[in-house]
Amino acid sequence: MASNVANELLRIKAVKLQPNDPFTWASGWKSPIYCDNRKTLSYPDVRKLIAKGLAQGVKEKFADAEVVAGVATGAIAIGLMVAEELGLPFIYVRPKPKEHGLGNQIEGYLPENSKVVVIEDLISTGGSSLKAVEALRQTSSTVLGMVAIFTYGFITADENFEKANCEIYTLSNYSELVKLAVDSGYVSESDLEQLTEWRKSPSTWKA
Repeated sequence: MASNVANELLRIKAVKLQPNDPFTWASGWKSPIYCDNRKTLSYPDVRKLIAKGLAQGVKEKFADAEVVAGVATGAIAIGLMVAEELGLPFIYVRPKPKEHGLGNQIEGYLPENSKVVVIEDLISTGGSSLKAVEALRQTSSTVLGMVAIFTYGFITADENFEKANCEIYTLSNYSELVKLAVDSGYVSESDLEQLTEWRKSPSTWKA
C-alpha cells in the first residue's frame, strides 16, 4: 500500500520533489518536497484508493472506533469518505474555536463517551494534528489514534506523538516516496544525499 500510494502521489503531482530548487514552507523552512494531498480529491481513482486504504487502517488498528473525525481543513473531505466506507458518523475539528456563532471547535454531533479515530492528510511535526486530538480529549470522548495519508517521518513528530500518547498509522511516508522517486528516475541518485540530509535536520537545511 505504501508504494502504491506514493506512486499515485507522484503521478498526479500531489507531491513534488525539487532538491535543487527548494520550496519555502510557511514556517520559513526550506524544503526539497511539497506535498498537497488535497489534489488527490480531483482524481476519483486516487481518492478512492486512499479512502479505502485509510478505512482499512482504521479497521486493523482502531477497530473499536465509533466516530471518525477529520482535521480541518485538509482532511475534511477524505475523512468524510473514510466515515462513509466504515458506515460511521463524521465530525471535523477546527484549529481553534470559531470567533462567531456558536464558537464551535468540533463541528457535527459527537455523542458522549465516544471512541474516536482521527483522520489527517499530512503529518509534519505533528503539532497541528495533535491540537485536534487535544480538543477531542477535552470532551468525554476517547481518542483511539490517528490515521494519515502521508508522513515526512521527522523524529520530532515521533516524539510529539509519543509524548501525547497517541498511536499513529500512515498509508505512505517520505522514505518510501524517495526510494520510488529514485528507482523511477523522477529524481537522480545524486539528489538522494540532499533528500536524506533534509529529513535529518529540516529546520537548518539550506538555511
